[in-house]
Amino acid sequence: MKKTGTRKLEILDLGLRRYEQALKKQKYLAQERISNAAPDRLVIVEHPSVVTLGRSGSTKDLCMPEKFFKEKGVDIFHIDRGGQATYHGPGQLVVYPIIKLKNQDLHWYVNKLLTIAADILKFYDLKPEFKHENPGVWVNGKKIASIGISVKKWVTSHGIALNVNPDLTAFQWIIPCGHPDEIITSMEQELHKPLELSMIKEKFINEFCKSFEYPLPAKIKNPQWLKLQAPKTDKVMKMEQMIAGQQLETVCQSAECPNMGECFGQGTATFMIMGSRCTRNCRFCAVDHGQPLSLDEKEPMRIAETVKRLGLKYVVITSVTRDDLEDGGAAHFGNTIQAIRQKIADVRVEIRIPDFQGSYKALKKVFAAQPDMFNHNIETVPRLYPKVRPKAQFVQSLNILKQASEWGLKVKTGMMLGLGEKNEEIKETLISLLETGCRFLTLGQYLAPSKNHTPVDRYVSPVEFDQWRKTAKMLGFKGVASGPLVRSSYHAHKMGTATDQ
Repeated sequence: MKKTGTRKLEILDLGLRRYEQALKKQKYLAQERISNAAPDRLVIVEHPSVVTLGRSGSTKDLCMPEKFFKEKGVDIFHIDRGGQATYHGPGQLVVYPIIKLKNQDLHWYVNKLLTIAADILKFYDLKPEFKHENPGVWVNGKKIASIGISVKKWVTSHGIALNVNPDLTAFQWIIPCGHPDEIITSMEQELHKPLELSMIKEKFINEFCKSFEYPLPAKIKNPQWLKLQAPKTDKVMKMEQMIAGQQLETVCQSAECPNMGECFGQGTATFMIMGSRCTRNCRFCAVDHGQPLSLDEKEPMRIAETVKRLGLKYVVITSVTRDDLEDGGAAHFGNTIQAIRQKIADVRVEIRIPDFQGSYKALKKVFAAQPDMFNHNIETVPRLYPKVRPKAQFVQSLNILKQASEWGLKVKTGMMLGLGEKNEEIKETLISLLETGCRFLTLGQYLAPSKNHTPVDRYVSPVEFDQWRKTAKMLGFKGVASGPLVRSSYHAHKMGTATDQ
């Protein structure tokens, strides 16, 4: 077995980064490598939708007017290197090696990169094809990977783009690489099944290291912005002791929320009623799955007593899914709201409910209790429901939000990003949510609780989360919390007590 070398390779995963920003970063990294001020690096990135036009290209390579691209949210960027029109977008794995070549043979280097892409396709039982004097990789006569490199003083930049699961529509708006008859495809389209970008990313990195004789990397760490310090302060410990003493559960603990230390430190928590075992086994959730215990009729009063002792003014109540109960636990929600209000007159109560299998009879039991905020999470875009929420239905969840809004309640929902959704799907989902009457929204980064859960497809940057916050507000949401560490209950009191406009 061939051994990998001892040369150092630094992996830089930039997440979703605008093309011009990534280009500027590349130039800086390449100059560092030329001056021997840094080791070899492998830059992994996705680009928001962009068409690049090289020196050999022009607007004649666009099949649509430039105004059309702007309306579709696709940037056009002129680059100072060879090539004609190319398209990059989310779901396309873009790899930029910034390495100093020891074997000073560019054909050797290009073939290495193409072979890595081909080997990945073979791993998924796809048959890669090559064309003489036309660099790239094809499958079934359709182009699936493009390559474009730059070398200065034997340090490389730019690299290869492999279509994993991008929206292929935009390729029809250009003449790809000057070939009007070129048909573009993706791995997901050829395999006829969903594909995780994160898995292809990891495999590419490993194959690159083997091919260029670098040590195999340790598991890629989460981006810096996802790292939190949660010290065990006296207030946190007191909170935990009181919750445990009352034999209560919080979703903060059960779902391993990254904000638990902050929220507990502020004296806030989201109580989880009806036990800690869920009758469903969603592939994104850390809550235990199994046969639940019988309902504890005294639980609502214990929660009310704990809320009073903690001096809370805003309470969030959620639950596991209880498909074993006739009403899904709807009456228990109503009893808990009532018990809290009987104990503390001026408290506000937000609830986050499961779908009750779409039963309007069950929902009315919750509506009648008049929660101050009604929350039911949509979780992800409709295409990903079979993979992420196999026992739930997207349309059913929309109907629940609509019914709550028609009852006159303030309605809130939450979505996770980083599961493999496309930008177009996110925006379409937001519009669908607004049509139900939902006006409050949380957007956060999906983090896989374990290796047995759906893996993270990509890490969404804080900048992109802020862009989605602005988009959601522009579309019509009144309250939006959007960020990598935002969860459904994060700073819920701020959104719940905000005055409607």
